Amino acid sequence: MKTVLALLAAIVTLPAMANQPTLYGRYEYIGLPQIGQTLKAKMDTGAMTASLSARDIEHFERDGEDWVRFRLAIEEADEQVFEKPLARITEIKNRAEEGGSDAPSFARRPVVDMDICLGEEVRTIEVNLTDRSHFDYPLLIGASALRELEAAIDPANRYTAARPQC
Repeated sequence: MKTVLALLAAIVTLPAMANQPTLYGRYEYIGLPQIGQTLKAKMDTGAMTASLSARDIEHFERDGEDWVRFRLAIEEADEQVFEKPLARITEIKNRAEEGGSDAPSFARRPVVDMDICLGEEVRTIEVNLTDRSHFDYPLLIGASALRELEAAIDPANRYTAARPQC
């Protein structure tokens, strides 16, 4: 009887355990397989979207579709140009120290779909492109991507996931 009760208890708790988010630190290493880079990323629940540090961002058309080309704006980057289909354009509220006035200002940024690798997890997320070279982390992972990763953040921890294995 005890065995049956233990088995029933285990079966009942399995769905609850399956819905538990994976816990990551405030900063993690994220692999970008399509770009061939692993970057330090800030996991930011206060931001909605993910942002990648890019420069020389240029919109163009290919076969009637909107595309964007860019270079990475990070120290380790070479002059390689990347091209991705444009998913959409978003408006991001500028940070207070960037605006220079009391009224909020907005920047229009291109958004692309990009594969990211965190530990052994690979997901495709939307990433907006902007020059983040003045920030400590060239990649910011926002709340939308965190939901896609089924992740929760422990701000007291850093680099809890293994280096990307994808």
